[in-house]
Amino acid sequence: MLRTLLLILLALNAALFGWTRGWFDELLSFKARGDREPERVARQVNPERITLLTPERLAQIQASEARSCLELPLVGDPALQAAQSLLARSGITPTDFQPQHSEEPGVWAVASIKLPNKDFQQRKEETYRKMKINFEYLQGMPNEMPSLILSRHSSEAAAARAVDALEKRQLKGLRVLTLQEPIKRHRLLVPQADGLLRAKLAQLSKDPALAPGFRPCPVSASASSAADGAASAPAATSLTPTIPASAGASTAR
Repeated sequence: MLRTLLLILLALNAALFGWTRGWFDELLSFKARGDREPERVARQVNPERITLLTPERLAQIQASEARSCLELPLVGDPALQAAQSLLARSGITPTDFQPQHSEEPGVWAVASIKLPNKDFQQRKEETYRKMKINFEYLQGMPNEMPSLILSRHSSEAAAARAVDALEKRQLKGLRVLTLQEPIKRHRLLVPQADGLLRAKLAQLSKDPALAPGFRPCPVSASASSAADGAASAPAATSLTPTIPASAGASTAR
């Protein structure tokens, strides 16, 4: 009897030992070591380097990976200096953006004096037609209208010479009219703005120094910045002159 009990105990101990070693895992529905599979940890290479990311950190990484081109249009040197100063104070270095420059030439016109009435205007028009001089009606400058424009020039001196030539043909009542002063235009180009920088620039754009704010680059500029990366800024293209309503006029001749 005792011998039988001893054999049973030995068999149970052997079975327990085999179970704790995992020998019966494939035969039994439950495993001695549970479902943790510690053998996977044993197969890991440098597991101490694994770190878990919080949702906030993951969002930051994803935002930093997406990059796009932004630009800020500015008119005049003072506006450029104010914008660069604000960006520098905000920790945005010159390596983050590329300044581009262009200049719109001024526009001066040979124009008639301000026409006092309709009858006077009709006589002027008839005179110009007889002399085969083309003319157009001045627009966008209410304080100088009505007036007739005979020609446009890229410098005030050229317009003055044209007036002298017409006066030699016995034409009177002409003047040099400034349609547009020369304008310096600038553009701050951020070719590779990640999500964090875009968010910072959007916040800074509320400052008047960065008005009207950064905006997406045109398709051509975006493609160029993507190809060039951190290369130096390309030469600025010339801009089409416009006629502002606030332009002044020189003294009638």
